[in-house]
Amino acid sequence: MSMGIGRPPGDRKQVGIKILWIGVWLAFMSAPIKDLVDGDHTPWATVLGTLGLVVFVGCYLLLVFRPSPKMLSPVQVRFALAFLSGLAVTLSLTLGSPWLVLFVYVSVCAGAALPLRTARWLIPVTAAVLVAIGLAGDHSREIITALVFPALLGGFSMTGIRQLILTTIQLREARATVAQLAANEERLRLARDLHDLLGHSLSLITLKSELAGRMLPDHPDQAAAQVADIERVSRQALVDVRSAVTGYRRPTLPGELAGARTALAAAGITADIPAEPPEDLPEKQEEVLAWALREAVTNVVRHSDARSCTVTLAPRQTLDGRVLELTVADDGRGAFGPTPGNGLSGIAERLATVDGTLTTRATNSRSGKGFTITLGVPLESGLGSGE
Repeated sequence: MSMGIGRPPGDRKQVGIKILWIGVWLAFMSAPIKDLVDGDHTPWATVLGTLGLVVFVGCYLLLVFRPSPKMLSPVQVRFALAFLSGLAVTLSLTLGSPWLVLFVYVSVCAGAALPLRTARWLIPVTAAVLVAIGLAGDHSREIITALVFPALLGGFSMTGIRQLILTTIQLREARATVAQLAANEERLRLARDLHDLLGHSLSLITLKSELAGRMLPDHPDQAAAQVADIERVSRQALVDVRSAVTGYRRPTLPGELAGARTALAAAGITADIPAEPPEDLPEKQEEVLAWALREAVTNVVRHSDARSCTVTLAPRQTLDGRVLELTVADDGRGAFGPTPGNGLSGIAERLATVDGTLTTRATNSRSGKGFTITLGVPLESGLGSGE
C-alpha cells in the first residue's frame, strides 16, 4: 500500500519506502566517503571529517525526514540550515573538492524546509557559494559545473514537493472541515424535522390532556373520548418519528460512493469510482447496494493491503430481466480463507431480500491475487442507462 502524501508513515513498510526515497539523494555522499577511505588526510583530519560527515547526514535527515512540516519551528529550521551551511563551508575548505557535494544537500534542505519565498533566493545563493569556494580553492571546473546543476535542480524540485505536501495537508484538513460542517447541518436538519413532526402533536396531546382532566369528574364519557384522541395522536407521532429516523439511517448509494472515495484516499489506495449511480433506482435495491458497497470498501481498507481499487456500476440484461451490477475489485492479497466472513454473509442476507446475486473471485485468476465481489440486484422495467 502506498503512503499518502503529507501523512506520517503508519507502519514499517511505509517508513522503509520513505527512507528509500530519501536515501537516493545519499548517493552523492560517495565522493566524501571515498576521500576519507583513500587516506590522503592526516588521522586527525580523517576523524574530524568522519564526525563532521555523520553530523551533517544526521541533520540533513532530520530536516528532510520530518513526518510533518510543523514538527520543527521556523527558528529551529533556520538554525539547522545555518549549521549545515557552516559544516559544508568548513569541510569543503579544509578537505578539498569531494566535499563540495555537501552544498547539494544544503540546497535540497532549503527547498524541503523553507517557504518558497525564502527558498527561491537561498538555493541560488547556495549554488553561488559552491562556485565561489570551488574557484577560490582552484578546484576542477568540471567538478564545479557537475555539482551546480544538481544543487539548483534538487533544491527547486524539493520546493515543488514541499508545496505539494502542504497543499495535500490543507485539502485533507478542508475535507475534514467540510465533513464536520455537513454533519452539523444534518443534525440541525434532523432537529428541525423533529420539531415540525412533534411540535403540533405534542401541543395537541397537552391540550387534550388538560381538557380530559377537566371533564373527568362530571363527563367521564367525553373525557374517555379525549383520551382516545390522545392515544391516536401519540401513535401517529410515534409512526412519524420512526419514519423520519429510518430515513436518516438509511444509506444512499451517492453517499456511499462519496464515502468510499474518501475512505480509499485516506488509506492511500488509488480509487476509480463512478461519480453518480443510475437515476430512479428503487429504494430497497439502493439500500442493499449501499450497505454492500460500504462493507466491501471497509474490507478493502482493513484487510486487502491493496494499492488500487475499482468500483463499477453498470446495468446488464439477463434472461431473468434487467439487473444493476455493482463490482468492487482490488489488487490486494486476495481472499483469506475458504469460508466467507461475517461481512459477506451479511451482504448475501441483504441481497436475498431483493432476489439479488453475489459472486466472488480473484481479480487476477493466474496469480490468485486481488479480490473481486460482484453484486446484482433486479431493476424495475425502464431503469438503467439510456432508458
